[in-house]
Formats: sequence, C-alpha cells, structure tokens
Amino acid sequence: MEPASGGVPGAQSIARAAHLLRLVTAAGAEGAALHDLARDAGLTRSTTHRLLTALRAEGLVDRDADSTRWMPGPELFLMGSVAAARYDVTGLARDIVRSLAVKTEESAFFSVRRADETVCLLREEGAFPIRSFVLSEGVRFPLGVASAGLAILAFLPDHDVDAYLERHPDLGSAWGGTHGERPLRARLAETKERGYAINPGLIVEGSWGIGAAVFDRAGRPEWALSLTGVEFRFGPDRMAQLGRTLLAHAHELSARIANARR
Repeated sequence: MEPASGGVPGAQSIARAAHLLRLVTAAGAEGAALHDLARDAGLTRSTTHRLLTALRAEGLVDRDADSTRWMPGPELFLMGSVAAARYDVTGLARDIVRSLAVKTEESAFFSVRRADETVCLLREEGAFPIRSFVLSEGVRFPLGVASAGLAILAFLPDHDVDAYLERHPDLGSAWGGTHGERPLRARLAETKERGYAINPGLIVEGSWGIGAAVFDRAGRPEWALSLTGVEFRFGPDRMAQLGRTLLAHAHELSARIANARR
C-alpha cells in the first residue's frame, strides 16, 4: 500500500521515496529486485526506477552490477551512525535479549516502533534446535500483526489505536481475516489484560510468538521484546512461564532505558 501524503508540495514524492528506502533496507543484504519493489510500493516500474535512480545519485541506495538488485547505500550508514547517538538503545538491550534466549531456549528479539510499524533490531538464537525464521534484523511488520507490534499497539492510548485502525482498514485483507478490526481489537484487549501478546501462528502456520512492550520514561510503548518458536513449545503451562520471564526482562529493560535517559 502506498503511503499517504499531506498537502505539502512534494510530500507525495518524499513519501514514495521514503517508502522505497524502507523496502530496500527491509530486504537486507540480498537486496531487492525492481519488480518486487514496484509491487510492494504500489508504483509502476518506471516510477520506481526513477525514484531509485534519484536516491542512488544521493548515495542512499546502491545497485549491484551483477544481480541488478537494489541495496542500502553508503549514506544510510553515515546517517544511521549519527542518529544512533540519540535513538539507538540496542546497546542497552543486547544482554537482556541474550539472557531471554538463554533462559527460554527460544529465539529472542528486540524491536522498535517506527510510525505504524515495528522493525526488528536484534535477534538472539536459543539452544532449542528447531527454530522459527519469521523474524530477523531489519524485518518490518505493521503494528498489531507480529507479537511485538501487537504488544506495542495494545498499550497505546485508545485514541491512538482508533486512529491507527482508521489509517489501515486493509489489515484484514493484507494479513488474513484474523487481522480484521474486530478480532484484532479482541486480541488487543486480551493482551492488555494478560500483560503480553500471543501470536498463535497467524503469520506462518505452526510458528508461535509472544511479545511484551518496553516503555520509555513517559510510559509510552516504543519497543518490544519477543520470543518465537514452534507451536508445541508454546503449550498452556509453558506459555505462562514464558510470559512471566518475558515480562520480567521487559520491565528490566524499561527501567534501564529510563535511567539511561535521565
């Protein structure tokens, strides 16, 4: 779906270029083909190529000469290095994510909220040999889809949740009927009552996940810790134990972030 733009002159082109940048970075080290980027951005191939060429001229994307796939450019690294000084909290989260993976033996993740999406920043493998590969660094999901985004959305103010659902009426058609407004609102209520989110294989059958929100000093859910694994590892008895462990780590990280930003 193409991002919405406001009434500012040039805003639509900026929004389209920014959307393409997100798609390119989400593709990771393998890069993305032009036709895939055009499809995912909801643009024609010619418009997509024109925008990518302009971004390449600024060093924001690059094009592999052999594969012709589009990849993040060197300027993104430089910009990211500067922005990290203010926004990056992965250094605070790394040992907590590792501890979560060790204690549960599942794959553990740390994700950040970026506008209406979550972006995975850290992944740590657990010892259990059968793993889920739904999530990895750089992968984005809309809020309310994966367990991390479900946990974040559940603890946003009600008016923010209402506004989000108004902006994204296509969640059900894009991600399946279980992501329509009514079932999603039911899962949000359950998440808020339980304290952590459960994704019972709604993205990939048999791949379960649980997520807990991580809060900033103002009490806003800006990050999330999550665990993923195969379904039989998330039975009712073990789920309660995993949830308690996940919440304890999320509370520790929230406190660490608050103290670090005083």
